[in-house]
Amino acid sequence: MLTFTHDNGEFTIDIQRVAIAGWAGRDQAGVQHHIDELKLLGVAPPSQTPLFYRVSRETLTQASQVAMLGGEGSGEVETCLVSDAEGTLWVTIASDHTDRKLEAVGVAESKQLCAKPIARHAWKLSDVIDHWDSLQIESEIEDAGKTVRYQQGTLAELLPVATLMERLPAAIAKDGSLAPNSVLLCGTVPAIGGIRPSPSFTMRLMDPILNRSIEHRYVVEELEVVA
Repeated sequence: MLTFTHDNGEFTIDIQRVAIAGWAGRDQAGVQHHIDELKLLGVAPPSQTPLFYRVSRETLTQASQVAMLGGEGSGEVETCLVSDAEGTLWVTIASDHTDRKLEAVGVAESKQLCAKPIARHAWKLSDVIDHWDSLQIESEIEDAGKTVRYQQGTLAELLPVATLMERLPAAIAKDGSLAPNSVLLCGTVPAIGGIRPSPSFTMRLMDPILNRSIEHRYVVEELEVVA
């Protein structure tokens, strides 16, 4: 169960389905950039774009500290659609934290291995859909003891909500939308300076039109790998 606050209260949702939209850039040059940066890590290119990776609902967490196996993982800020029990769509942010070493073996497997931190606040999609492309996402990491900008972009760089809804797999769709009690991570923007791990990850979704933001930070507890 996850609980989200919003401008008029809160709601709790029993998540049944979680999917991650991969290679979801609107600009194909940007998609290729992300494919190329992952190729440097040994990750095979996708069979098609976008792809929707399923992960278990247990991977979602609103905790401020998460345990990850080994030190090869890194976060990615993503806009996130949440469909509540009535099918109403909400917007928040989540991190597609991924084990990069395992990603070279199998993308789907690497996504399932890691927790997916998600923020505690959400906005109604209907309140932002008319200026969706103006929404901004960004993230920060710790690098050499300093806090540095890791990602920055607008949702104009990613596929529109309508396009994602049209392409949803049947298992997570209902009546042309995201099925109730489901969560969809909607894609990310390239990393500044290349993909790399960090002991903490801070992510934000900013609405310059309504002058508000959603932020979530989590610290990574690195679990040792033994043989």
